[in-house]
Amino acid sequence: MSAGLWASPQRLSDFTHRLAERALSGEWGRSLVDLPLSLDDYPEWASDSPEMRYAHCVQLIAQYAPLRIVPGERIVGSATLQQATFHQVPVYSQGKPAFASTSHVTLGFDRVLRIGYRGLREEIAKRLERGGLDARGEELLRAMNICLDAAALWHRRHMDELARLASLAEGEERRHYERVRENLRDVPENPPTTFYQAVQALWFMFAFQRLCGNWPGIGRIDAMLGPYLARDLEAGEITLDEAREILAHFWIHGCEWVGARSWSAGTSGDGQFYQNIVLGGIDAEGREVTNEVTYLVLDIVEELRISDFPVAVRIHSHTSPRLLRRIAEVQRLGGGIVAVYNEELVIRSLVAFGYPLEEARQFANDGCWEVQVPGKTHFIYRPFDTLALLQKVLGVHNGHTPDYADFESLYAAFRKALAEQIAAVHREADRHATSGHPSTLVSLFTQDCIERGRGYFDRGARYNVFAPHAGGLPDTGNSLYAIKKLVYEERRLSLPELVQCLRADWEGHEPLRRYVLNAYSFYGNDNPEADAMVRRVFDDFLALVGEVPERNGVLRPAGVSTFGREIEWRPQRGASAHGHRAVETLATNFSPTPGSDKKGPTAVIRSHCAMGLERLPNGTALELKIHPTCLAGEEGLNSLVALIRTFVQLGGIYLHIDVVDNETLRDAQVHPERYPNLAVRVSGWSARFVTLNKEWQDMIINRTQQYS
Repeated sequence: MSAGLWASPQRLSDFTHRLAERALSGEWGRSLVDLPLSLDDYPEWASDSPEMRYAHCVQLIAQYAPLRIVPGERIVGSATLQQATFHQVPVYSQGKPAFASTSHVTLGFDRVLRIGYRGLREEIAKRLERGGLDARGEELLRAMNICLDAAALWHRRHMDELARLASLAEGEERRHYERVRENLRDVPENPPTTFYQAVQALWFMFAFQRLCGNWPGIGRIDAMLGPYLARDLEAGEITLDEAREILAHFWIHGCEWVGARSWSAGTSGDGQFYQNIVLGGIDAEGREVTNEVTYLVLDIVEELRISDFPVAVRIHSHTSPRLLRRIAEVQRLGGGIVAVYNEELVIRSLVAFGYPLEEARQFANDGCWEVQVPGKTHFIYRPFDTLALLQKVLGVHNGHTPDYADFESLYAAFRKALAEQIAAVHREADRHATSGHPSTLVSLFTQDCIERGRGYFDRGARYNVFAPHAGGLPDTGNSLYAIKKLVYEERRLSLPELVQCLRADWEGHEPLRRYVLNAYSFYGNDNPEADAMVRRVFDDFLALVGEVPERNGVLRPAGVSTFGREIEWRPQRGASAHGHRAVETLATNFSPTPGSDKKGPTAVIRSHCAMGLERLPNGTALELKIHPTCLAGEEGLNSLVALIRTFVQLGGIYLHIDVVDNETLRDAQVHPERYPNLAVRVSGWSARFVTLNKEWQDMIINRTQQYS
């Protein structure tokens, strides 16, 4: 286990460490309440619009949700309702959740931090005064005001509770409650004036969204908080050590759902709440964002090993050696918490797609790694499996294999099936964002919902995005490559004979299967011939999606992903032509098929980047798993920095590295009690390994273990 190879310096107080241990142990997660809040108790709301009923749900939550204020914590505000952890608004109607909640979005916390809730109230008032809204628009804005009043009520309850706790305490404990209360007094209703206020305001806004069931990303936290810290440091009002303690308490709050429910039958683990953090890079004007908060976040992640905020650092060709080294120091501790974006490529891709440069420079993610403009985007993606399309063309399941005289005829049939699939995605996108459940809190934090008088799910956002995502591209390309070699070049057997092998799941054909696995060098080994086949599939996917970049007010940026669907897709897949059985879990996102990448991580990166990824505006991910012993000492650290540099120079988009050994993972499967907080990167999120079910654990273990 990598964490045992390198000790982290202790910069944080013993109290903060104990507080983190309590959160990670599940103490607060297990104390969440299933409160029976119900709209049925207020029948007068039955005739109201959905937006007003949603606003009433928010009122009920603000009024009745239990408060939790832990002695000694510097940041307050907790999402204490258990049903919020199930991705739903924790209010019922006729025995069912009244509304679904919203995720896959990074909200405009930066903007609301600058103007406060007061600024939102003023925007709503001015928009209503200006007129021109229809009845639905006016109703939305009234519902927004009710939600803001509810947030203010939740704030008052905290102020009253802090005053009560202070009255019962003495000495330093009393002074502590008074300091916390004073820091909370004016925010987030008003813009913060200090770093401490800014951290509290940001958490309070985020926690209220979570309390009401939404799972947003946080976004560029150093861009938001860095200027406040810089001013306080310059004025001598705070030290870096004090700032680190304050920010660490923000991080500890982020794992307050640990232990919230049983994950014995779970899939993606207990860390998948989409609360992603983005660090570094440039701002809208092209100025470097990286600041002291950037490094404080990395300090906290290194020291507390809290994986519940997956971190992505935006790096570029001029990123400082100091930051690259710091990223590598944290990455080699394991846990998969810190990933990197190739900022320059992402920005070029977004601009080429049509986003204004200033907007592209502000990019963050949706809670995983899909690229979006935070605070201005209504986002959804539609995944599909290209390997299943190929196998349908081959007749792997239906007992009929067309007689393709040559490879190009086979490929033309596959491309036709791909075109039909993408046309279906476009038809679905045409209907996107024209209706949906209310999400008034999310709409408040999304430009231009107030101006348009339309909610997040009703074309209110500046950018409405429906991203087609191809899955299985490496396996599809590898299968086509194997077919081309076996059937049409080497002529070892006919295509119908090969398909018969696949229908039998390779039973009785083991020598041939072994030949395929060992004789061919597939995607991930820097083999130009194999990579060209994967790229051919990729190019056709991009060309077909690119025929309709926008229609009916909906943007359609392409992405490549699986997000664990490589497990759930297995029933629709048969055995594959590149030598794998039907039961196997294959490639994740745009990473090589497990076990096929045999020439080390640099070869993997070369194959991955040979795809021409600058044409992929919604992004993709490359996963690497490296054995901890390879990164020991100064030489190991330098090699990791070099690997990150290579990824950027060659044109990758998003890279996450797990530094862990399979022996540890297998032992954790057998003895989960020994590894309660062993974190791994799954895809756009990290999860505690023992909360994954066995299929997902095996997926992590089966990723190729790189030793160099």
